[in-house]
Amino acid sequence: MPQQNIFTEISRVEINPARAIEFVSDASQGAIDTFIGIVRNNHSGKKVTGITYDVHDILASNTFQEICAEAQGIWPGTRYFVSHFQGELKVGDISIVIAVSSPHRAESFEACRYVIEEIKKRAPVWKKEHYHDGISDWLPGHSLNSDAQDSIICCGRCEGKQHAG
Repeated sequence: MPQQNIFTEISRVEINPARAIEFVSDASQGAIDTFIGIVRNNHSGKKVTGITYDVHDILASNTFQEICAEAQGIWPGTRYFVSHFQGELKVGDISIVIAVSSPHRAESFEACRYVIEEIKKRAPVWKKEHYHDGISDWLPGHSLNSDAQDSIICCGRCEGKQHAG
């Protein structure tokens, strides 16, 4: 069930960052932090022409909601917007938009970083890169296996949690 002050979606149409800012805007909020993921033209020395994102809609939506609710527990008074694209994108297209607002800037920066890092680690989203030479490869990503290793990236609030390296 969606939480108050949290909006998440899987989008099959172009993502508009202005929608994210509009959703998290509020007179009580003094800061808005955004993360916009864009398809880049290279990866590991290969020229990229585009990416296809495959998303498990229900699990991803639940995971996005859960991550934002966790963040609200860490940074009370914050608002969240997450939109992740599903389908094919060209270089320069937007794959994900995250916006977080808070009364003060530190909380919005920290919470936004937390949300993107947790999505990268936990959400059932897979990407297939398409290369200039006509070859395409699925990249390593989220595992539906509950024993999958934790990400090496940490928001700094793990309080002793060990990360695999």
